[in-house]
Amino acid sequence: MLSIIEQIKQGQLWDFPGGIHPPENKTLSNHTPIIHAGIPDELVLPLKQHIGTKGDILVAVGDQILKGQPLTQSDMSMCVPIHAPTSGTVTAIEPRTTAHPSGLTDLCIVIKSDGHDTWAPQQKITDYTAMAPGDLIDIIRFSGIAGLGGAGFPTGRKLQGSLGLTDIMIINAAECEPYITADDRLMQDYAQEVIEGIRILRHVVSPKLTLIGIEDNKPAAIKALEQCVSPEDNILIRVIPTKYPSGSSKQLVKLLTGREVPSGGRSSAVGVVVQNVGTAFAVKRAVIDGEPLIERVVTLTGEAFKNRGNVFARLGTPVSYLLDTYGYQPDKKYPRVIIGGSLMGFTLPHANVPITKITNCILTPKRRELPLHNHEMACIRCSACADACPSSLLPQQLQWYAKDQDYAKCEEYNLFDCIECGACAYVCPSEIPLVNYYRQAKAEIYARRQDEANAERAKQRFEAKQARFEREKSARENRFKKAAEDRRKDMAATGGDDAVAAAIARVKAKQAAAASGEDNDKKPAVAAAIARAKAKQEQAAQTATTTSAQPDNAEMAKLREQRKREARERKAAKFAADQALAAEHADSGKTKDAVEPTDPKKDAVAAAVARAKARKAAQAAESQTEPSAEAKPVEAKTSADADPKKAAVTAAVARAKARKAAQAAESQNKPSAEAKPVEAKTSADVDPKKAAVAAAVARAKARKAAQTAESQNEPSAEAKPVEAKTSADADPKKAAVAAAVARAKARKAAQAAESQTEQPAEAETSVDMDPKKAAVVAAVARAKARKAAQAAESHTELSAETKPANVKPAETDAPAASDPKKAAVAAAVARAKARKAAQAAKAAQENNEEN
Repeated sequence: MLSIIEQIKQGQLWDFPGGIHPPENKTLSNHTPIIHAGIPDELVLPLKQHIGTKGDILVAVGDQILKGQPLTQSDMSMCVPIHAPTSGTVTAIEPRTTAHPSGLTDLCIVIKSDGHDTWAPQQKITDYTAMAPGDLIDIIRFSGIAGLGGAGFPTGRKLQGSLGLTDIMIINAAECEPYITADDRLMQDYAQEVIEGIRILRHVVSPKLTLIGIEDNKPAAIKALEQCVSPEDNILIRVIPTKYPSGSSKQLVKLLTGREVPSGGRSSAVGVVVQNVGTAFAVKRAVIDGEPLIERVVTLTGEAFKNRGNVFARLGTPVSYLLDTYGYQPDKKYPRVIIGGSLMGFTLPHANVPITKITNCILTPKRRELPLHNHEMACIRCSACADACPSSLLPQQLQWYAKDQDYAKCEEYNLFDCIECGACAYVCPSEIPLVNYYRQAKAEIYARRQDEANAERAKQRFEAKQARFEREKSARENRFKKAAEDRRKDMAATGGDDAVAAAIARVKAKQAAAASGEDNDKKPAVAAAIARAKAKQEQAAQTATTTSAQPDNAEMAKLREQRKREARERKAAKFAADQALAAEHADSGKTKDAVEPTDPKKDAVAAAVARAKARKAAQAAESQTEPSAEAKPVEAKTSADADPKKAAVTAAVARAKARKAAQAAESQNKPSAEAKPVEAKTSADVDPKKAAVAAAVARAKARKAAQTAESQNEPSAEAKPVEAKTSADADPKKAAVAAAVARAKARKAAQAAESQTEQPAEAETSVDMDPKKAAVVAAVARAKARKAAQAAESHTELSAETKPANVKPAETDAPAASDPKKAAVAAAVARAKARKAAQAAKAAQENNEEN
């Protein structure tokens, strides 16, 4: 079986899938030789005109530069410098619009030409065969040469990666793109220099075979090359059928060698390196003539150009300069300038865009020449795009995923194998701009990969930094530890103590001495402060105990005894009230003319209300007042801070009990010897009718006195200002209830008084009462008297202690402004309490006489 090289030498060709045959339109510009376009007044040089990174700027604004002088530099193989296309002055370093499909700006160096076109010192090589391949690669790289076929891959990097790996070198002369004739005219006009450049590349790569692939639509270029090639060069010219895109690197390798470049790989992976005709021409000038890449051949074509052809244009020349120089006549309805061919080119946003290393054509078509397809329609799934794809991809699926921004699926369907030839968009009946979707998706994927790479580098730097910190910390600790050990060894050897430990001990001793001295100086103050704190704590504990109603064990025992005693008194009072009520009902027929007839049910209700009121008053007195005379100011403060409604009730109860205690004290202070004859005389000698009249008069006077006292609202000396204010703020509903209770008690007391006054038999009945019941009644009366006296005394002390010092007596005794209804209710309560106190005192006197 013959080898690939033998098959190639025998003239065998292969084919690639897909491809199209669009109109070539090359005859518009390939009939005239290449000419020089001239030097514009201003040149704009983007820093990045190739695949790779930017170089570092070597000049500044205002610098004078010479033709061929490097403007940037870099030590990276993927970066090639740019050189001054002419002599002049750097006027600006700023962003300008560049020749890119995005139409974005990039950093550019702006040069103003001086018109002299003076060369910088040049380094020419007469015998390149005596130089090593590495030295020639450096010269090529420092001359700024990148792939001039359109990709812009750094030539030095491609040659360096092909050393020792390639056996076939292919010179791409196919130039399959419609309208473009730059390589065609270059081979026709400069065939000898092109072949010399190929010889230099052969010397660097040392392949077994060199092929020049050229389409059969360039007969003049084929003839010119054949005249310059000798059998010693081992260069074969292979004519291939005209088919788009046979000029693509992967497709050309498939055509000439039958080898297929793997997905995501380069041609060097199959032992092939591909270089362009224009690149070979630039290598010859860089190595032999010492000229860096400062100009290139550009095709000016399209019906809008008056003077069409190919020119040598300096890098950085504005497109507007070429349009003006070669008679651009734009279509009034369809003005458009395209960089590149009709299939892979892109429209410029404006004409102030510079020529770069990868600009090979300026196309200015008219409307009828190249219609603008901008009416995108829905895909009809005709599969024409898949049939035309030279990379055997699925353009329809890729467009769907790119449009949906599903970039993972795009990579899964080998988006980066797309060469963006535009064959799919050319055959699409729906006029879908498929290549635009692919370019956008690629750009987004590139950006994401760059972000991920930057994040990974940042992570690695951070981890390296943390590891360095840890190493430094460990080394520092080890150093300190070693120093301490050495110090201890030295101290042990010399028989002394550790100096650092001794210093620390001295400092601690000084601190302890200072602390003890301060303690001795501050002991009295500290003791006083502690005493004050304890006193405050005790006072706070007493306050909390009083407020929260949680006394200690002794007080709890005292309270339990008091509550038991009050419970017995309430029980005796209830029994006495029941006896009195029974007596009233028994004597109701005798007192009809003096007392209003009453209903037994009403009397029972009144008695129940009276008992409930008595229990409530006892509970209020128990919670608000102390039974002993040793009441504390804290307790007064606590009761004053209670709920306003409860305070009002408490105040009213206190005032009533005060009046009751006063009346009881007056009755007990009278000599019993004087009282007994008078009372005996009154009960024995007085006529019953007169006694009834006297009782009625006494009641009337009592009512009048109570009304006068309440209308003037003169509280006793024991009443507090807080109590007066609180009673005025009482709840209207509670006041109404209290008034009703008071009226019932008043009627009950009046009935009892009249029955006792008008009926002498009642006195006899009371005299003939059972001795045990009389003893109980007397005990109840004495207990109530003692309780009222204690309450009055505690209220007197509390009012004297809590009375403001800056308040005058007149101000303290002044009546509080209150609601008339509330005042009336309070007056009724006071009158009822007064009558009750009078009855209790009278009953106590009678019991004393009987005993």
